Amino acid sequence: MNALRIASRLALQARAPVTRSVRTYADAAGPADKIRLSLTLPHQSVFKTADVVQVNIPAESGDMGILANHVPSIEQLRPGVIDIIEESGGNKQYFISGGFAVVQPDSQLSINAVEAYTLDSFSAESIKAQLAEAQKIAGGSGSEQDITEAKIEIEVLEALQSAVKG
Repeated sequence: MNALRIASRLALQARAPVTRSVRTYADAAGPADKIRLSLTLPHQSVFKTADVVQVNIPAESGDMGILANHVPSIEQLRPGVIDIIEESGGNKQYFISGGFAVVQPDSQLSINAVEAYTLDSFSAESIKAQLAEAQKIAGGSGSEQDITEAKIEIEVLEALQSAVKG
């Protein structure tokens, strides 16, 4: 057994050192302080390569703020608000039920969502009523499929309720 340990240590020491290139920022970006945003739904493009300053997204791993030259990544999106800060200083907010965001090395951000609505499209009373109905179904008054669908609906409605209140 000792011979095996010695041989493995010698093998580890004999290996050439591993060089890693660490990438922290995009090499070739568009405007130095802008992100090219594409927000696409199955039936329309909300933003089509628009230059914006920052985009805040509700990623499954946590809320993220994306600026120009962000490290490339792919993020699954949970129900929540996408906050887009435009060049003019204004911002637009869209509630999404989920999707994916892809940050490219050249300061491009592509967001693909099933649906996206402005927050003023919702009524707090309607959300509360739908949430109560979904909670009743999730409590056990339906088939297994109905209960599972109600739990998904609850997750979306709770995120929407939080967004409309805030």
